[in-house]
Order: sequence, then structure tokens, then C-alpha cells
Amino acid sequence: MPRPSVWFIRSALIHLGLGFTFGGLLLWNKGVPIHPLIWRLLPAHMEFLLVGWTVQLAMGVAYWILPRFYTERGDVQPVWLAFVLLNAGVWLAGMGATLAAPDWVILAGRLCEVAAAGAFAVNAWPRVKPMAAEASHR
Repeated sequence: MPRPSVWFIRSALIHLGLGFTFGGLLLWNKGVPIHPLIWRLLPAHMEFLLVGWTVQLAMGVAYWILPRFYTERGDVQPVWLAFVLLNAGVWLAGMGATLAAPDWVILAGRLCEVAAAGAFAVNAWPRVKPMAAEASHR
């Protein structure tokens, strides 16, 4: 498995663990109140599971499984940039909302996530090509 995929998937598993931990605390607090501020973990819980786990796992598997042409996966720099931007975005958007940071922090996180998708697409786009048989029928 290529190194970027390993890092994407490991990071996705970390976000899964943190998201489930936050979710467990939220459920526990619902049944046996711990502290009212526990509810502030809800945005981080959602962000870590929806983007940190799901999107990151999809990117890691996609980088690994998309076809290679000429035994190469293309320039790896956009993929590493996507990894950094996605994780920065998850932490800025998730923890920014949890810690009641200014709105620009959450916006910066969302922009990082969008930029991560763009950087990932720069690498993935040339790797998605029609099969030769399908191309001749068009």
C-alpha cells in the first residue's frame, strides 16, 4: 500500500476513535449528566466522523485503488497537500466550533477542506480514464 494511503487511513482511524469517544461522552452525559459543557463536543463529534473518518478513508482508499499508468500514481505532492489540508480543516472546523472560536476559524477550516478536495482531484483526475473498449464505442 502506498505511503499516502497508509497515512490517510491511519489518520481516519484516529478520527474514528476520537469521534466515537466524543459521541460516547455525549451519550453518557445524556443519561447521567456529567457537565453541561460536554454538549459543546457535538460539532467536533460530527466533523471528526463525517469528514475526518469518512472522507479521509475514502481518499486513502481511492489513492491506493485508482489505476496506475506506466506503474506510477502521478505526482504525489498534491496528495500530501490534500492530507495536510484535510486534517487542518477538520481540526479547525471541528474544534473551532467546539471551543467557540471566531467564525473565521471555522470558515478557514471549511476552505482547507475544499482545497484538500481540489488538491486530491489534481492527482486523481488524470488517473480516471475510460477503458479502451469503451472508448472505441463512443
